[in-house]
Amino acid sequence: MTLPDDYTLEEKEELNRQFENLLQCWKSRKNDQDVEKVTEAYLLAANAHKDARRRSGEPYMYHPLAVATIIAGEMGMGRTSIICGLLHDVVEDTDYTVEDMRERFGDKVAEIVDGVTKLTKEDFHEQARSLQAETFRKVIMSMSYDIRVILVKLADRTHNMRTLDAMPHHKQLKIASETAQIYAPLAYRLGLYKIKLELDDLCLKYINPQAYESVERQLAEVREKKIKELEDFMAPVKADMERMGIKVRTLAIERNVSSVWERMAKFGQSLDEVYDAYVARIIIDCKNIEDEKIVCWETFAAFTRYYYPDNKKLRDWVSFPKTNGYSSIHAVFMSKDGNWVETQIRTERMDQIAENGFSAYWKYRDQNTTAESGLDLWMKVVKDLVQQADANQVTAIDFIDTFRLDLFNDEIFVFTPAGDKLTMPKGSTVLDFAYAVHSDIGNHCVGANVNKKLARLDTELKMGDQVDVITSEYQVPQEKWFDFLRTSGAKSKLKNGIKEYRKSFKDQGKETLKEYFKKLNIEFSRQNRSDLAESLGLDNRNDLYYMVAVNKVSMQDVEDFFRKDESSWSDNLWKYFTFGLMKPSKKKDGTKNKENMPEYTIATCCTPIPGDDVVAISLPGEPMQIHHPDCPEAMKLMSRYGENIVKARMQFGDEFSFLATIKIVATNKIGFGAALFELVTNKEKLDMHSLEMKAEGGVVEAMVSVYVNNLKTLENLIDKIKRIDLVQRVERVGRRG
Repeated sequence: MTLPDDYTLEEKEELNRQFENLLQCWKSRKNDQDVEKVTEAYLLAANAHKDARRRSGEPYMYHPLAVATIIAGEMGMGRTSIICGLLHDVVEDTDYTVEDMRERFGDKVAEIVDGVTKLTKEDFHEQARSLQAETFRKVIMSMSYDIRVILVKLADRTHNMRTLDAMPHHKQLKIASETAQIYAPLAYRLGLYKIKLELDDLCLKYINPQAYESVERQLAEVREKKIKELEDFMAPVKADMERMGIKVRTLAIERNVSSVWERMAKFGQSLDEVYDAYVARIIIDCKNIEDEKIVCWETFAAFTRYYYPDNKKLRDWVSFPKTNGYSSIHAVFMSKDGNWVETQIRTERMDQIAENGFSAYWKYRDQNTTAESGLDLWMKVVKDLVQQADANQVTAIDFIDTFRLDLFNDEIFVFTPAGDKLTMPKGSTVLDFAYAVHSDIGNHCVGANVNKKLARLDTELKMGDQVDVITSEYQVPQEKWFDFLRTSGAKSKLKNGIKEYRKSFKDQGKETLKEYFKKLNIEFSRQNRSDLAESLGLDNRNDLYYMVAVNKVSMQDVEDFFRKDESSWSDNLWKYFTFGLMKPSKKKDGTKNKENMPEYTIATCCTPIPGDDVVAISLPGEPMQIHHPDCPEAMKLMSRYGENIVKARMQFGDEFSFLATIKIVATNKIGFGAALFELVTNKEKLDMHSLEMKAEGGVVEAMVSVYVNNLKTLENLIDKIKRIDLVQRVERVGRRG
């Protein structure tokens, strides 16, 4: 097979040049047979996509070649993954089938290509609410059996983000928000740190271009000065280490734009106030893995000879590596210039894993050990999550929420009384811990001793806590516990625990219900019992028997159901049922009353006002939601309902007023509060919604919420507040939810 004549001579030359570049980037083990198979995949894909063009007018085949090059060069993967990168769109976009892939390249390639193939509306039932969510669930389910599925998908997404300029704006928002919500966190979890940072920056570039351009410009202005400061900061330590015969490398690292912006937005800081916008990294040449901890801490000690550390900000990822394999000591030192400096201390091996992630993990993995790595354990959690979702028939959107909750949150390490370490998502509670140990312990948990102190079920655990669970044979799983849980595994175990507990009431409740039916002269048929359970919003008849046994459903309730209007008695019993036990009630017509429904609603999570960049999201049966594009809630909606993004712009005008909140930091002296109130209410004549002031030492922090007509009015107010004597800093808050 050769390149078809559908390509011009120049395009053929460019395709072959890109393919040669792919082979050069392919550094992992390969032989002539491997190269031959990859070449076969290249030619097949080039012929399959011969009629397709990208929006830029280039041959579509440039994209699969770029994806395969990312897989080979930036991920360090081998033959099978490279072939899948070349073929990843063939089944989706051409007449080739998964079986064709199987016949030519084997089962693994066929399974991976099938795993990354997008679903279409014809692939699932009409009730599926989000095509994006369904496709993502398919990718994760495929990933649970072969991790190369998500690697190909990440490479595909990375190249799509790099070439997003050619897409219309609403498509840019859809793809960027989906990337920020799902694919960038996945890259981080797999240790693909470079790709993760690049995806974060590209997402910010399209979701909030003004912030991206502003931070990028500010970093460029201080870059040369900051790098020189870090080099001077590390120089004496580097000299000491080399005098001891230890080879080290030093790097002055500039944080990526999105990380800096996140810190500025979260803490209301200027670039000068973000102390870790530039990071000092020292990398130690240590040949013996067993000596790595020692040399890292020796290097930390070397820094303390010259600089004072801030021990509150010390992070020991050497003793406790993250689940993606990341290891480093993170320390903060006070430099001779009077600035705090974020410092990372690691070995060459640690640096390889931190920079290259998954492929470096395989390179350095100890084949002689039976111990499971963090990545192995993470993949086991993914498989468990998929199995639970299948067993409980979880919707695609709920599956995404669960996946993000359990696997994208930062992690903490906690300890059992015996000193065993458990890794849990940040925000986990005592009850999450109890269920993580064992279902029975969770079901009978009444509290715990956390660091020798008594703690409630809903107590949030912190890094390094030691937890001793207290149980009682008289304790039973309760519906209100769902509010105490953060992990899906614990919620699933609680749901099963409640079901098992309710089964113990089956005989008692069934007999009582039979008596009710007999007295009411109603047939005790399975259909009648099922109808009664469904009308109550219960999952099954066992739940009905339980409700009867504990007197939450009486004979009068049963009579009301069979003899009176269904809706009236159902409403009366609604208060009895809680999360995990209900099904949504069914309306006789599946429609909502659209009378008096507004055409749009301004989101209160980010409170946009006229003049702001906004995005409108249209959901069936609901008023259009107006958000800031970088609002977390908007990004979540756009990542799921990308086809529902509507082009929008808020016009300037005086018809409406919008609530905006301003944060002011000032010197704490008499007169500031009066001057602020005078400016807002009398001089600017704005309607003040609220004013909160909190003084601490010589500083006062004020939060003032006012109603304004548009962004121009707000910016004018902020400018005038800055001119008040004693004011140090003014900023608008609430933009990021």
